[in-house]
Amino acid sequence: VQLVESGGGLVQAGGSLRLSCAASGLSFSSYAMAWFPQAPGQEREFVAGITWRANTYYADSVKGRFTISRDNVKNLVYLQMLTLKSEDTADYYCAARSGVVTSTTNYDYWGQGTQVTVSS
Repeated sequence: VQLVESGGGLVQAGGSLRLSCAASGLSFSSYAMAWFPQAPGQEREFVAGITWRANTYYADSVKGRFTISRDNVKNLVYLQMLTLKSEDTADYYCAARSGVVTSTTNYDYWGQGTQVTVSS
């Protein structure tokens, strides 16, 4: 199983980015997917998750700014991030789980992360 994130980069506060996660080696359409940013010195923290049926869940800190979506044909999951803030700076990890979305880190597979830096 491989999860490969892309789309990170440097952006000014107020800007936007779209992260992508390409999944392979698993029955993607039956997995819940999620995004977890990890800032330096901090633990990974759930920000968005999507079920196989495309029901979505968000942390309060990103509601209205971030949107998670998936393409079960291309085996991709996206995180559209708008109105970025300096506190959104982190390495963003994609995760896959057989079962329901959870805000814990109890996921079966993880990507290697993509770095997002928001300058103020």
